[in-house]
Order: sequence, then C-alpha cells, then structure tokens
Amino acid sequence: MQITRSLLAIVLACFAATAMAQVQQARGKASLAYQGRSATADDKARTTQAAQLKAIEFFYAEAGESESENFDAVREKILSNPDRFILETTVLGEEDAPEKRQYTVAVRVALNVANLRNLVKSNSAVAKAGAAEKSPLVFVFVSREVASTTTFDDRVYKRVDESVNVKASGSRSSKGSEGESIRGNQISTSESTSAKADFSANRTRSIETGGSTVKRASDATYRLYPSADLNAVFTGMFARAGFDVIEAAMAEPSTGGRFSVAQVEEDYKTGTDLKSATLQSIATGMRTAGVPYVALGTLDIGAPGKDPATGLVRVGVTVNAKLYNVARAIPSTQAAVGPVQYAGVGPDEASARGSALKLAANNAARELTSQLTAKGIQ
Repeated sequence: MQITRSLLAIVLACFAATAMAQVQQARGKASLAYQGRSATADDKARTTQAAQLKAIEFFYAEAGESESENFDAVREKILSNPDRFILETTVLGEEDAPEKRQYTVAVRVALNVANLRNLVKSNSAVAKAGAAEKSPLVFVFVSREVASTTTFDDRVYKRVDESVNVKASGSRSSKGSEGESIRGNQISTSESTSAKADFSANRTRSIETGGSTVKRASDATYRLYPSADLNAVFTGMFARAGFDVIEAAMAEPSTGGRFSVAQVEEDYKTGTDLKSATLQSIATGMRTAGVPYVALGTLDIGAPGKDPATGLVRVGVTVNAKLYNVARAIPSTQAAVGPVQYAGVGPDEASARGSALKLAANNAARELTSQLTAKGIQ
C-alpha cells in the first residue's frame, strides 16, 4: 500500500509539474508620482498595472536575450489586454509617501505563459508568411551517453646534467750517498738513499636535473539512444512556431547522397563535434534538396544520482545545438543553444532519463525558435 501511494504521489507530482509549466509566477515592483495630497484609486491602479508589466518583463529577462527581444515586439498588445496574460495578482506590499508624492507597490502575478508564447508566435515573421514563403527546415538531434572512456598514463621525461672538475698537484724529491773503504784485502761499500713524495687532489661535482610531464586528455566513445520521442518533440515545437519542418530521414533521399543521418550519428559516437567533411557534405546535400536551414545537436545523458530533495533517481542532460543557414556558399550560424543542463527525476533511472530528455528537448527547441523569431527568419 505504501509503495502504491508513493507511486501515485510521483505521478501526480509529474502531472502537476507539466500543468504548471504553462503557468508561472513572477514578481514586479513599480513607483509612480502623483499630484494630489495622497494617491487616488486611479493612481494605485496605474501603478499596479506598471508593476504587473515589470513582472512580465522580469519573466522574459530570465528567459534570455531573444525572449526579451520578442517581448519588446508585443509589449503594447499585452498592455492593451493584460487580463488575457495575467491570471491573478497578489499585492506583496505598498507604500504611499505623500511628502514625495509617490506611490510604490510590489506584486506577484500568475502568468498565462501559453498565451504569452502564442502571442509572440502570432507576431513572428514566419507566422505571417504564406505557406509558399516559408523556408524548409531539417533537424538531426541525437541523445547519447558515454559508453567507454580511455585514460592515458602520464608521459614523464627526465634529464640530468653533470659536470666534474678535478685539480691535482704533487712533488717528488730523492737524495742518496755512496762510500767505499779498503782495508787489507777487503773492500767494503756503503750506500744510502731517501725519497719523499707529496700529492693532493680536489674534485668538484655539480648535478642539475630537469624534465617535463605530458598529460593526455581521456578519449570517450558514446552510445546513442533511440531518438523517436525527441524527433516528435522537436518537430512539434518547430511546427507550432510556424516553420516548415522536414524530418531528416525524409530529406535524405533528395540530397544526392551527400547527406546521411547514419554518418552524423557515427560522428557523434566518437566526438562532441561533427567532422568538417561531414558538415560540408550536409551543406552541399541540403542545397541540392533546396533546404536552407539545418539544426544539429546533442543531448548528453549524465550518470544517475539521488535527488536530495525527493530521494528519487536524478539524471542530468546537457544540451548543445546550432541552427545553420546552408543556403550560402559559406554556411552561417543563425541560432545556438548550450551548453545548458537540465535534470529529471523519477522512481528509476529510465523514468528520470526520459523526463530529463523531454525537458531538455523542449527547452532547446523553444530557445532555437525564439532566436529565429527574434531574427525575423521565416
């Protein structure tokens, strides 16, 4: 029974998190000057509306530069109908300063994020373009984790320089005497010698050592995960933003054999970036197929761990993505995301990994489409 309740709580928590993703809290504060002795109801209403707008602006500022730019384009539309985007407002504090003739209020608002995003999309260049004016877009995203890592021992080089200096000096001297005496029929001789030698030597030795240690970075190979679910996420996000999305497998036959999904996946198995030859081949193939935009990226799955808040399994996913304009002779980057990490939790590793991948894919696709919208690409 306890296990059943725990699982039910997890499911409800996940459902609540999904539902609340489109309703988010934000805070704002504003101050306005007035003319009378104290702030009137109209003065307070105008200040409250300004604080609400500050809260929305704060929400977009946290979302990033491209989101803030998109907010500037729809600011007046939000002001003309704030109730469509602000579900509720809570006054956190207010101050009326008659000596300054200034009224200040701080609020917390619940934002209808879905309507805010829909407003931005409806105002984008791609949404206003006709079907024939929209440029096709192809994407290839792979999810992967490290399969093996090769580490290398340090390479050590040592050198010893040695010098020896020897100094020696010596002297030698000898002396002797010889004598002879004759007595009767006998002759006697005598001889004596003496020798003396002195030598000295000094030896000096000095040693100097040096060398270097070379460390080599580890080499990693990756194992790819099936990306059908990710394709659905990216396709849905780009399509809802108004772009003409073509799945990579559908575009491959029209590229004259220059673009290969398998080759892209093979490159991502052995490195973090695509090889130069692969990128050039993709650009050439897409120009042949008449596709000007290509999005490429990876979602790297981290090792599972324990979430300190819930005690559930926690898995992190790091996203890197770029969107290229390959219609030109030299392709250029139109949008980029990452590296950014997202985390998912669940009762087991598979659930946590799936949650993290979906969260990472949603946010990466949203950021890419936001940057394209800010640039007016259609």
